[in-house]
Amino acid sequence: MKKFILGIILSIFSFGILTAQDNPVHWSFSSKKISDCEYELTFKAKIDEPWHLYSLNKAGDEGPNPTVFTFKKNSDYELIGKVKQGKPLKEFDKVFEMNVEYYKHDATFTQRIKLLTDKKIKITGKYEYQACTEEKCIFPPADNFDFELQGTSACNTGSSATASTPTVIDSTAKDSINEAAVQVAEKDSANQANAQTGAEIKETHYEDQKPAATSMSWFGIFLAGFIGGFAALLTPCVFPMIPMNVSFFTKQSKTKQQGIRNALTYALFIIILYVGLGLGVTLIFGAGALHTLSTNVWFNLAFFVLLLVFAASFLGAFEIVLPSSFVNKMDAKADKGGMIGIFFMAFTLALVSFSCTGPIIGTLLVEASSTGNIAGPFWGMFGFALALSLPFGLFAAFPGWLNSLPQSGGWLNAVKVTLGFLELALALKFASNADLVVQAGILTREVFIGLWIVIFGLLGVYLIGGFKTSHDSDLKHVSVTRLFFAITSFFITIYLIPGMWGAPLKIFSGILPPLEYSESPHGFGGSGNTHTVSSSENPVDKEFAQYIEVNKNGIVHFKNDYEHALAYAKKVGKPLMVDFTGHACANCRKTEDYVWPDGEVTKRLNNDVVLVSLYVDDKRELAEKDYMNVHWYGKDRVITDIGDKFKYMEETLYGQSTQPLYVLLDHDEKLIAPVRGYDPNIPDYVKWLDDGINTFKSKQK
Repeated sequence: MKKFILGIILSIFSFGILTAQDNPVHWSFSSKKISDCEYELTFKAKIDEPWHLYSLNKAGDEGPNPTVFTFKKNSDYELIGKVKQGKPLKEFDKVFEMNVEYYKHDATFTQRIKLLTDKKIKITGKYEYQACTEEKCIFPPADNFDFELQGTSACNTGSSATASTPTVIDSTAKDSINEAAVQVAEKDSANQANAQTGAEIKETHYEDQKPAATSMSWFGIFLAGFIGGFAALLTPCVFPMIPMNVSFFTKQSKTKQQGIRNALTYALFIIILYVGLGLGVTLIFGAGALHTLSTNVWFNLAFFVLLLVFAASFLGAFEIVLPSSFVNKMDAKADKGGMIGIFFMAFTLALVSFSCTGPIIGTLLVEASSTGNIAGPFWGMFGFALALSLPFGLFAAFPGWLNSLPQSGGWLNAVKVTLGFLELALALKFASNADLVVQAGILTREVFIGLWIVIFGLLGVYLIGGFKTSHDSDLKHVSVTRLFFAITSFFITIYLIPGMWGAPLKIFSGILPPLEYSESPHGFGGSGNTHTVSSSENPVDKEFAQYIEVNKNGIVHFKNDYEHALAYAKKVGKPLMVDFTGHACANCRKTEDYVWPDGEVTKRLNNDVVLVSLYVDDKRELAEKDYMNVHWYGKDRVITDIGDKFKYMEETLYGQSTQPLYVLLDHDEKLIAPVRGYDPNIPDYVKWLDDGINTFKSKQK
């Protein structure tokens, strides 16, 4: 187990280092004219030893990623057949436990095309691949290719033939989601001038709305990172190094100015290292991939186990340390002096402190990746590194402040134990995500709250000296700071107790499992206010009554049933509001707990629109007749579960992959308002609803 944990830690550190290395696969592109209008495009890969590149053919669901070439559609050319490849090597791979096809040293791929114009055109697209050795693999992000080719008068057929169709939908699937996906897949760049009104609305929304929402999210991530960095400062791995390193710079430097400059350089290198780590993880896996991982069952379970191990270490069960030989090598390089020496001093700090900072960094990266944007991990790690590096620069500039620092002692272990309890609480969130995604019903709301009550209750007792862990010293008195945290812990404990009987617990909205995910309605005993909507307030057509649900706030909606929701909207003459949500989506729960219960919002959701909630992380399997054959993320895929069906719909039709995403549609499934992401501003939410409803009514006249 310790080797497994150590491997994870080293691999996380290696992410940032890998981005600085040369890519072992070197690509070159060329074109060869076959006739007046036909060309052969060639993609050559030179592969460094001991790496190998996988072929175009996928070995299996659990096998390596194949090499993929995706061409951007253009009416000025068409593809002739598919991409061809040279003969690959074939052998049984012990890692993947299957036969795989791969290339060593070099690989060649070709694609024939036919030009349909006499103009000079640019053919563009993307290519993706996986490269491995016997010890490791890399997954570079998709990269671009382009070819400039000259057509002739013989090519000018006047047709608007399209390139290969990127989306193929099962012909037996006749529901409106699939039809809409086909419509989007068939649009090409030549039709942009005649784009439909709905598409124009979406583009306006992206330009006008997205920056504001994103910047708010970035600030929150930066703040979370800064708080995490400050917490890391107070751990036994980092705190003792502040006076030691600052004293080194002030004593070894010839002048005070040089000491300050060296300490500031040291702080800057700390920021560069941690920000590089965040960007390295994102560039290798992609922000969108990390967002997908954040709702993946096995990823959440793995992180749950990892945090449990870290929590056990914080509580004193054992110590997680990096190999001393590795740390000693880095420490020896730090003795060289100069800029190189200062850099390796910062790198050594990152290494020796990782047993304390690792859980904070890992959690922060997962949360930051939920934005689906590279800026999330950047701002999160920048906030973390800034908080971690500030003391080194400030104390170097004002060395007299060092005398005001408390002495290292038993309080540092108390901080570590407190973090251990918090890691236990946080670990449950990842277990809950996995449970919600598969709807297993194991970690229900009552079970989750009960475990949190025990954890925070024990933390409060520990902070007031009720018991000691193995590394604690005797507690002669309770300090004011310790008492403050004990009060906070006991408050959380008491606040959580009514949640066992159905209290909403809005402070922890988005963290706790939703109220409807309970063992009995509204908590133990089934007590509490049941939410119903009378037929006089909101008449429901008998034909659709079996498909309609009422959520915890009394809001009538359809769940994972787009087809019936659209049909019902047409029958009652209301616009359709699509709620792309997720079982593990914290901001979705916040909207449902804070925004939707508002009287004005609830009134509009129940009376003026038909609401359908589509869960993009629902891993339950579709009926076999509803399977969808699609081209998605550069590959031909078969969609077999509910979540992927709606995630594909969200990304294909609306160009976004984050949740929540709210969409208002007319009966022709055209946008009647800009798509809306997470924003807790209730007046703006009401205005957005009213604008869409009024647009719908005006189109019906």
